[in-house]
Amino acid sequence: MKGKFIAAALILGSLLSLNVQAQVKLNGAGATFPYIIYSKWFDLYHKSTGIEFNYQSIGSGGGVKQITEGTVDFGASDAFLDDDQLKEIKQKRGTEVLHIPTVMGAVVVSYNLPAAGKGLKLTSDVLADIFLGKIKMWNDGRIQKINKDKKLPKRPILVVHRSDGSGTTSIFTDYLSKVSKNWEKKVGMGKAVNWPIGLGGKGNDGVAGLVKQTEGAIGYIELAYAVQNDLPYASLKNKAGNYVMPSFEAVSAAAAGFLSDMPSDLRVSIVNAAGKDSYPIAGLTWLLVYQNMKDKTKAKALHDFLLWALDEGEQYAKDLHYAPLPDEVVALCKKQIAKIALK
Repeated sequence: MKGKFIAAALILGSLLSLNVQAQVKLNGAGATFPYIIYSKWFDLYHKSTGIEFNYQSIGSGGGVKQITEGTVDFGASDAFLDDDQLKEIKQKRGTEVLHIPTVMGAVVVSYNLPAAGKGLKLTSDVLADIFLGKIKMWNDGRIQKINKDKKLPKRPILVVHRSDGSGTTSIFTDYLSKVSKNWEKKVGMGKAVNWPIGLGGKGNDGVAGLVKQTEGAIGYIELAYAVQNDLPYASLKNKAGNYVMPSFEAVSAAAAGFLSDMPSDLRVSIVNAAGKDSYPIAGLTWLLVYQNMKDKTKAKALHDFLLWALDEGEQYAKDLHYAPLPDEVVALCKKQIAKIALK
């Protein structure tokens, strides 16, 4: 009789534990760059565990603001926080913030130019001068010189950029600052910059939409959004002098050059990487997680989800046009996840 009572108690305890887990709802906000794969992950994990996710795809700037103000359980950003931002969060929230990379992706230069078709080539100096407003027409001699096989139309170039604080912008302007002294001096890098020219769109989807509906437009978006919207994108001349199309292999090649110097806190830029196969505008995207959450039930739920994402979720990356993390980075991620206080 005693054995039956113990068994029943154990079953009841397990059911209660599952019920508590099923009632957990994690609130997050931030980057649009990884939204396509995050949506997949959140849906699959909810079906498997009952844990709900409420994720606002509002841009990295919004995600950083909300994790700083403590209005979400986790943030998301394609730009890592600097030391001052981390210090501010610790002062306000009383805890460190951990950077957990999830996937890598390519920021592509997408365009709407039916006369040119697919396969437009661009060099770093030409790209910088287009976004500086120095190159104004598609048939400009500098663009035509590197695209001799194409007849480019006499049409004005409409530059499209992000209107919100964006990690995708941070990656793009980080690249331009590294390859163009003029850009570095006049504009610089950041999640939001003073654009010399162009029209703003909110989120990766907003920029993709403007490019898609405007002939002559050019903009920067995450690869998955270009594929989703059936938009062509340029091959870019990399540091080694090769024209490379964006792909998960080319992003992985870019990351490979940084693995030996990967910092333990996983805050690193991988733009303008060396290597003949490296795509030059590549980046990591991070989930920003409090090391010491006040709600330990949520802490455990987020901890377990992060491990699931690294062990199970990465398999969905390639089909959704992201690059999975290298094994070496996954190992470093798990060391960071282990720092999350569960008691």
